[in-house]
Amino acid sequence: MTENTEKRIALVTGAGRGIGKSIAELLASKGHHVICISRSASSCGGVADAINATGGSAESLALDVADKAAVKESCEALLEKHTNIDILVNNAGITRDGLLFRMSDDEWDAVIDTNLSSCFSFIKHLARPMTRKRWGRIINMASVIGLTGNAGQANYAAAKAGMIGLTKSLAKEFAARNVTVNAVAPGFIATDMTAELNEKTQEAIVGVIPMKRMGESKDIAAISAFLASEDAGYITGQVFTVDGGMVM
Repeated sequence: MTENTEKRIALVTGAGRGIGKSIAELLASKGHHVICISRSASSCGGVADAINATGGSAESLALDVADKAAVKESCEALLEKHTNIDILVNNAGITRDGLLFRMSDDEWDAVIDTNLSSCFSFIKHLARPMTRKRWGRIINMASVIGLTGNAGQANYAAAKAGMIGLTKSLAKEFAARNVTVNAVAPGFIATDMTAELNEKTQEAIVGVIPMKRMGESKDIAAISAFLASEDAGYITGQVFTVDGGMVM
């Protein structure tokens, strides 16, 4: 395995907690400068401050990733400051669960806009300098639900399946420019969101996982950091399930 010899600029959305926080911390530990983005200034700011306090390099930006105009403006400002964003991790996501007949248009739109459209927006505004530099890593955080579907999560499943289709299409578009595009599809990961589930629900979830436990944020961070590395330069257009064997 080779070590990174060049400090890269990485941007992680949804970096204020959970999986995004773990990814930001791990990328920083590998010597990259990390731009931590979340809707909450205090959450992404706290992650960036902690990285800087431990000798890493990070900055934060409070941003609603579903706001297309704000994303465009922010990306332009970041490119003015950094010239290139080398590593892009589209991790921001929300859920608005409900059976189809009870799901409102707003609940559908919120999930599609935050989970899928933001992914399109960040790539559109940040990938061109990657192609010019002929080096880039784009990692999209999908979900096993995007592969299997799930009752009560039509919006979430559609968004995550869309991310997978976007990943494969852009991998073909960018491959000749040495920009890789891959997706990670987590299964059930122990986060603040899953911690809010009652004990019976958590037991039911663990019951369908062959490894009989939920994953941890660090499991997702590890594969993401690998896909962002020099060692993953010949891997593109792939979906990596990290789910304890749920989807085989």
